[in-house]
Amino acid sequence: MERLQKYLARCGIASRRKCEVLITDGKVKVNGEVITELGFKIDPNNDEVIYNGKLIKDEEIKKYIMLNKPLNTISSAKDERGRTTVVDLINIPERIYPIGRLDYDTTGMLLLTNDGEIFNSIMHPSRKINKVYEAKIKGNPTKEEIQRFCNGVVIDGYKTANAKFEVLKSGTDYSEVRITIHEGKNRQVRKMCDAIGHKVVKLKRVSIGDLRLGKLKIGEWRELSKKELEYLRKL
Repeated sequence: MERLQKYLARCGIASRRKCEVLITDGKVKVNGEVITELGFKIDPNNDEVIYNGKLIKDEEIKKYIMLNKPLNTISSAKDERGRTTVVDLINIPERIYPIGRLDYDTTGMLLLTNDGEIFNSIMHPSRKINKVYEAKIKGNPTKEEIQRFCNGVVIDGYKTANAKFEVLKSGTDYSEVRITIHEGKNRQVRKMCDAIGHKVVKLKRVSIGDLRLGKLKIGEWRELSKKELEYLRKL
């Protein structure tokens, strides 16, 4: 027996948290009956689960994809306004969805999968997985500003956790920096840089935990290696 929300996530419908919302909103049926109880358990081999009018089955083939997300691309499986999504860039028959998101105007590493368990391992706040970004920012931050950034700044009424900030190159009116955080608030890196007075003009994510973007070109994707997948499963 398996909890309904766990089964839905494992089948690639959405994250487990989102699947819980779908259940409580009455959008899931089991054997013809609407289920709103989060503790409800099913027998995956015998029970019929329906969501959005379709029979839900566990994907037999699991996919684990790394994409170098281009600019002006939505980190979603679909977009109501018809804009290009990250899923549009990956030509495989399996239904996959992004793990987390990158902003419309941010490039770099994005992971996609149809494995709900891997999704939850990466997204759970307790994991505190480091995410590394390379950014071009306006101006040259002082030591005091960098220290403020690293100690946490207030954005949207919330103080960010400790972070890392390394200057890679300084120009006349700009700096190239490497930033490491383990949170994932909306536009967090940009807002943190704004908080110390240095607007981001270009942003790219280069790693998540031990996974590295490497030489993957913008718009290109590849399947994760066995070693990378083993790393994710140990989280």
